[in-house]
Amino acid sequence: MTTKVLLADDHRLVLEGIRSALADAEDLEIVGEASRGTDVLPLINRLHPEVVLLDIRMPGMDGLACLELIRKRFPDVKVVVLSVYTDAEHIEAVLARGASGYIVKSISPRDLASAIRQAVEGTVYHAIGLPAAEDASTAAGLTERELVILRAVARGMSNRAIGKELWVTEQTVKFHLTNIYRKLNVGNRTEAARAAYRLGIAESPVIEAI
Repeated sequence: MTTKVLLADDHRLVLEGIRSALADAEDLEIVGEASRGTDVLPLINRLHPEVVLLDIRMPGMDGLACLELIRKRFPDVKVVVLSVYTDAEHIEAVLARGASGYIVKSISPRDLASAIRQAVEGTVYHAIGLPAAEDASTAAGLTERELVILRAVARGMSNRAIGKELWVTEQTVKFHLTNIYRKLNVGNRTEAARAAYRLGIAESPVIEAI
């Protein structure tokens, strides 16, 4: 079964690169291109793609605004963002608005088709293609201790259990959690765990439907 893909990027070189990277993917068919954000929705209405590969920086209408409108007007269309941004703020903003995936433009061309398939199938909840030295936890500014505590929270551990495991007081755990919430821009441990799943910092125990 072939999946129809609409490309949306204002750089001709990027569009050509995507076409080249997907040339051998027989299950992915590029049905059109948009170089302006304002062109995306009319093309979806006319070409009926199943997937939109969308850049964040677009003239006329930025990718985030475009993403929100696509989710409202065409809820069955999957949106996969392809962007140069690697920071946690952009990744979280995109996923929070309902994108099926986030792919960084530093990804190897040979891995692009597979990354799109993963996002469309709902089997990935983190940014794909982040450089090894700049993974999601680094981009979010988390320390090694904060990373350990966040993963423990994602596993459902209480502050007391975390403190016992790390040989620290509950107050110390709470102190670290305050910093984690601030860095991830969340308000509680449930939101922190969800952010950890989305960023690939922790493995989600449940695969949710997109």
